Amino acid sequence: MIEIPDELAATQSAFNGAAGRAFIAALPDLAERLLERWGLRPDGPSMYGMCALVLPVVREADGRPAALKLQAVDEETVGEPVALRVWSAAGAGAVELLDHDPESGALLLERLDERRPLSGEADVREAVKVLGSVLARLVAVPAPEGLRTLGDVVERMLAAVPERVGLLADAADRRLLADCAAAVREVAGEPGDRLLHWDLHYDNILAGRADAGRAGEW
Repeated sequence: MIEIPDELAATQSAFNGAAGRAFIAALPDLAERLLERWGLRPDGPSMYGMCALVLPVVREADGRPAALKLQAVDEETVGEPVALRVWSAAGAGAVELLDHDPESGALLLERLDERRPLSGEADVREAVKVLGSVLARLVAVPAPEGLRTLGDVVERMLAAVPERVGLLADAADRRLLADCAAAVREVAGEPGDRLLHWDLHYDNILAGRADAGRAGEW
């Protein structure tokens, strides 16, 4: 039986309400089913962020280290396996997708070195160079058909602005939001066609593993 971190449970409850609590309650059984289906054995303590639980595992068929990512299916995660496959095919350097369960949204991923996030790089200039290089590789790839576009996201955000402005008590905050919306509206018709990473930051860039021949790679 896996242990669910209290912080993950609290975050899911706070942001997703009943759906988040249901997701947390289903995690132990889901993990057990996927460990059995994909022939995996746990290989260390679990990790988590705001929306996912990640279990370090080893694939018993070939001894390959991997990471089982358990997450709910929503508009932000439904396109993740598609994007990972496209980036992999293009040689963009994203983490390799080994398997995917469409029903639950679970991903079986290549295991990177979780001990070496880019946020731990002491040389700030080097970290910025790495981040820029990763970003350049990813956005060099055009988005496949069927994924939500930046234009879709912007359209929904702008449609919500009048209501959101009305919820702000401070006049300066209302002006700031209106000004930002006006700036976005000016470029809303030019969203481009690139495949974009929704959450690219230093903690989400991990070094490759030496035992996979990727030591020193980001």
